[in-house]
Parts: sequence; structure tokens; C-alpha cells
Amino acid sequence: MIDKLGFGGAPLGNMFAPIDEATADATMQAAWDSGARHFDTAPVYGGTLGEHRFGRFLRQMPREDFVISTKVGRLMCPGREKSAAPKIIHGPSSDEAGLFKGGLPFHAHVDYGYDAAMRSFEDSLQRLGLDRIDIVYVHDLGGDHLGPAWEEHWPIALNGAFRALRALRDQGVIRAWGMGNNVIEPCLRALEQADPEIIHISGRYTLLDRSAEDLLAQCLRLGVPVVLGGCYNSGILADGPHDDYRPASAQRIEQRNRLAQVCARYEISLKAAALQFCARHPAVEAIVPGA
Repeated sequence: MIDKLGFGGAPLGNMFAPIDEATADATMQAAWDSGARHFDTAPVYGGTLGEHRFGRFLRQMPREDFVISTKVGRLMCPGREKSAAPKIIHGPSSDEAGLFKGGLPFHAHVDYGYDAAMRSFEDSLQRLGLDRIDIVYVHDLGGDHLGPAWEEHWPIALNGAFRALRALRDQGVIRAWGMGNNVIEPCLRALEQADPEIIHISGRYTLLDRSAEDLLAQCLRLGVPVVLGGCYNSGILADGPHDDYRPASAQRIEQRNRLAQVCARYEISLKAAALQFCARHPAVEAIVPGA
């Protein structure tokens, strides 16, 4: 369905630092020239900025030559409203606060319902300038972003967003739907209670974190392909300062340095080893490191 090496789009939403339009375009061109044909984005990246940038570039390319994935679960609304962590079922999401720098003036409202998923998908089509999207993930339905309230959102998604994405798949406007998470439990639950056709898990199967081993084994048993994001754990494995979207701790930096020493003994790059480790698991269909 998808190429083994893809391009993760959060950095094009100004994650950690703003980039100008010329840099965004050049980054997309470099990815394309390198052979990348699998691109992953989300409405929440930079308050829709990521989708706009992907669309501006990709709609110039032959549509049959690439695979694009995006996500549902948040409706992007005008204004830069922020609030505390969501306490209600349909409410504002605060997980983007401070992560994306200087994005567009839209804020996210959490909604995993049927109508919201349909509207989110249609909005993504408009921003991307495309008439179909290959893969759509239900985004961040888990405790890392929603706290204990994710359990309240679960039945809404089960009867809402999941059902909407099945309908879109049956209509032929998407090819597959799945879960897009940084935490494991919702993905395992989806495999038990629904029929996701693909799982996107970020940062949980890397040289620094192998907590997704059971999830990958279950996907392999069920024949559900896995896409791994966060192969560098937000940058620490690529000499960056961040680990899982936060400044890296001294302990994690020391772990990274020990790995780098092992790689140096064998004259290989830690960056390359990090990608190869993620790609080698038999359940993994593709990896999507960011820029």
C-alpha cells in the first residue's frame, strides 16, 4: 500500500520552531527528490499550516504517484483560543500549546463524533486541494492528550469517527483507516473492538523505547500493517534537544550517548541505526521520520 520510507509532517507545521514558506517548499522538494512518496500530516500541525503546505506542493504532482495520510479527532476553528486540558466530551484541546510556533490562527476542538469526522475530512480535502486521501487516522485518542477523559471519548469514537471512516472507505474516497497514537492502549483496544486496517504509533518502538513490542506482535498476528512515526523520539536520536516533544532529560541524553558510542565503534550513524531498527520489524509497513 505504501512505501517503506515516508515523510512525517509535524515539522512543516512549525513544530518547535517556525520555518518560512521557501524552506517548507524546499523541504518537500528534497523529500520528493530523495524518492519519498508517502506523506503524513494532520490538521492540528501548526493550526492547519502543515496541511496547507503539503497540499501546495503535492497537488502539483501526479496524484497516482504518492500516498497521503491525515487525521481526524479535532475540528480546527478560527482563533487562537487555548484552555486547560479538556474536561468535557466536546471541548478545546490544549496539547498543541507551545509545541507549534507561529502557525495559522486556528485552534482545535476535540470531537470524535461521526459528523465531526466527516467535516474534518472534508476540511482536509479543501486544505490539501485533493479529491481523495489515501489513509485517515483517528488522532491522539489516548491518555497522553486527553488524560482520563479519553475513556469517555472512546465510545463516541467507536460509534462516530470509526463508523464515519468506514463509510468513507466504502465510498472509495479513502483507501484505509486506522489509529494514529503516541500511546499503546487505544491501539490495542481498537484491534479488539473495531476493524482498523492500519496502525500508526509514534515513539514507542525505537532504540530508546520498545514499549510497543506487544502491539506490533498483535498487529503481525492479525495482519494489520504498522506505520512507525517518531523514529528519533522527537529528535534526541538525531542529535536534537527534544525527547517525546519535551526537552530531553539528562538520563535520556546519556542513553543516547551510549548508543552513539556503540554506533561509532561500527562506523555507522546513530540516525541510520535508528531508522533501520524501526524498519526491520516484520509488522512494520513503513516508517515516517520527520524533517
